[in-house]
Amino acid sequence: MSLRIALLVFNLPERGTYFRAYQLGRQLARRGHRCTLIYTAPAARRRFALRLEEQGRLALVAAPDMLQGSLRSGWDPWAALARTLLMRGAAYDLVHAFECRPTVLAPALAARASGTPLVLDWCDWFGRGGSVEERPPGLARAALRPVESYFEEHFRTRADATTVINTTLHQKAINLGVLPESISLIPNGCDTETVGELEPQAAARAALGLPAHAPIIGYAGAIFPRDAQLMAKAFDLVRAARPDARLLVLGYTNVAIEQLVAHPEAVLRSGPLSAQALRRGLRAADLGWVPLCDTGANRGRWPLKVSSYMELGLPLVTTDVGDLGAFFARYKAGVAAAPAAAPLAAATLGLLADPERRAALGATGRRLAEGELSWARVADTLEAVYQRSLGARAASANRRPS
Repeated sequence: MSLRIALLVFNLPERGTYFRAYQLGRQLARRGHRCTLIYTAPAARRRFALRLEEQGRLALVAAPDMLQGSLRSGWDPWAALARTLLMRGAAYDLVHAFECRPTVLAPALAARASGTPLVLDWCDWFGRGGSVEERPPGLARAALRPVESYFEEHFRTRADATTVINTTLHQKAINLGVLPESISLIPNGCDTETVGELEPQAAARAALGLPAHAPIIGYAGAIFPRDAQLMAKAFDLVRAARPDARLLVLGYTNVAIEQLVAHPEAVLRSGPLSAQALRRGLRAADLGWVPLCDTGANRGRWPLKVSSYMELGLPLVTTDVGDLGAFFARYKAGVAAAPAAAPLAAATLGLLADPERRAALGATGRRLAEGELSWARVADTLEAVYQRSLGARAASANRRPS
């Protein structure tokens, strides 16, 4: 049965959870469903903008927002009202809301009040104990903590079904009163279709002017300050043992890693890149890093860069935080060290010295990305969640007295 599905995110395009909703929307559209993904426009303040993909079955709607900068992230009351009015003019069989900030929550709850089943996704721990604690100490953090926590936690039991990205958020949902049988684990998937054939490492290095034989560690994307400190300390230890090692920091990174290490000349930082250029940079690396301190923010998420590395057949070294340790114990696509600089550096040096093991880990990651962890397989699970939610709502309606 073809469904009309609304996917709601507060993110800007190609930021954070937008990727998760977009990739799921693409796969659902390919199954014949008609999906509308509503996200925050980069600059628009009053008008919506629409474009279509997947033969018109995936509508991408850029929603206006009156706020600026970092506040343009789900908090604008006018944007919440505008989205609610927009959705009121359409008929959806199901709404899937990603996180619970006002611009997502208001239209989602309005749709549910009119009888539309609601699925709430939880893929980041934002509130008390989570990423709000990664902000600098001060008034902003103190003021935001109760607000973020309220929206993140208060409305979870209003959903017909809950999707979570890891076991930490699964347990938090249960603690908030969400029925365990209504919770489903939906991991981030991998997009090998866009990546295509893998560029040889030698060709990638030659194209980028990188040394042919130096050990190169790749890192992509933003980072919490405490994780940046961990990465810098681990790289200093790696560099002490391998003086020719390089740290290749790719894409937008919010912390100047080169200012934290003993040898800043060994850090090669690109700045923002196109998706194609980012992939080439990662293909030039010997392994990818995901250094995470043992914090609530990190236990409550699953970094997208894990998928990016596996898509590219890049072995990775991370830390045993949240679900990562169990994942890499089961799937030999990377190594999870204890969350401290010395174990992270030791695991990295071990892989740098073992090209055969790196090749095996990378090949396993690529196979996972093409199979069990492809977005198509993840969407299979999500489609079943939707069907159960619709069935439960229909059964509940039939039980009501006439």
